[in-house]
Amino acid sequence: MSSETRDRMEGKVDELKGRGKSAAGELTGDKETQAKGEVDQATGKIKQGMADAKEKISEIADRLKRDDKQP
Repeated sequence: MSSETRDRMEGKVDELKGRGKSAAGELTGDKETQAKGEVDQATGKIKQGMADAKEKISEIADRLKRDDKQP
């Protein structure tokens, strides 16, 4: 499994965990838990975005390497 795939999966888990925390905090009126859930969601989305960026950079680097080898 590539590091990008692993990062994307971890990000999705963080996002889902955050949704659960946020919902639990909202249901119980616990603003701190709700806020922590929102932070987890944001962290998950950032991890997924970083994985996408790393994958795109790798694709561009591979393309540049191929272009350099062509006469």
